[in-house]
Amino acid sequence: MIFATNIKTETSKNKIAAFFNTNKSILQWSIDQEDIDCVLRIISENLNAGQIIEMLNFLDFDCKEL
Repeated sequence: MIFATNIKTETSKNKIAAFFNTNKSILQWSIDQEDIDCVLRIISENLNAGQIIEMLNFLDFDCKEL
């Protein structure tokens, strides 16, 4: 799954890292903070795009599926 986000800083990245790295449903994730859309890529067998968006909104980040 690929998303546009507002995760622009290392502090923000560390905030989601703490959350994603402890979530066993997320197999792999990466974020390209140099891209204008701060593109987040997530591999998960159990979660859908809506659930990822809800997680990021809960952490006070904007997120939309690309």
